[in-house]
Amino acid sequence: MLIDTHVHLDEFQNHEVSDILDRAIDVGVGFVISAGTTIETSYRSIELSNTFDRFFSGVGIHPMDIKTRLTDKDFKILADLASGNDKVLVMSEIGLDYLDGMPDREWQFAAFRSQIGIARELNLPIIFHSREAHEDSLRVLREERAFDVGGVMHYFQGNMNDAKQAIDLGFYISIARPIFRIEELRDVVKELPLENIVVETDSFPQHFKKNRDNWTEPRHIKSIIDEIAFIKNNDVNDVENIIYKNTKNMLAKKWDIVATYVPEISCD
Repeated sequence: MLIDTHVHLDEFQNHEVSDILDRAIDVGVGFVISAGTTIETSYRSIELSNTFDRFFSGVGIHPMDIKTRLTDKDFKILADLASGNDKVLVMSEIGLDYLDGMPDREWQFAAFRSQIGIARELNLPIIFHSREAHEDSLRVLREERAFDVGGVMHYFQGNMNDAKQAIDLGFYISIARPIFRIEELRDVVKELPLENIVVETDSFPQHFKKNRDNWTEPRHIKSIIDEIAFIKNNDVNDVENIIYKNTKNMLAKKWDIVATYVPEISCD
């Protein structure tokens, strides 16, 4: 079974989400996890997870979406959202972003640390964003004992040293479609043990692409796994099975809930 560990489908209408999921199921995708980036999109993600069996949620505030210093009230809402619905599987998407024009770094640090605290309190894996901020992201995760819950380094585009540090903290490395265009990433994937890899599409409405058929969707997870198998010269079924086991291990504390909604999944 294929699992897309990170999408953003909250902006789509329900009928569009239904079609996206149908196309994904046709290629063997068992379920998706849709990340929140604000309190509002976290609410919407949970709403969709309550509508579609194969749709699960993350809650969190993305560093790019921090408009002002977050308050205790904001963190209480996030904690209540995460604890109040059994289909919330992860704290996602949280982290640091150092691109020019991003929100105040002090606000980002405070939000990242507090959301790691929520994840640890609720025993939820962390899906973290890190753009031009790997050193600080990994340091904060270490200082806040994120290794107690582990999780995923999302949409990985770093080097092998970055990957090793994340793995040492108990995190999987998430590979997405940049594997098709970044030669350095392909080199990392070739060296990276399969036992440390999960996959995602990071799907979202791509209005900048004129042809709707070219928008990235969860159905493209199959091509990512195929490419990993090609790069590593491994049997694609073996790669798929190992990545499935990795995802199951990452979600182990809530796997019984996943199995409740996805009939072909075993609790074993």
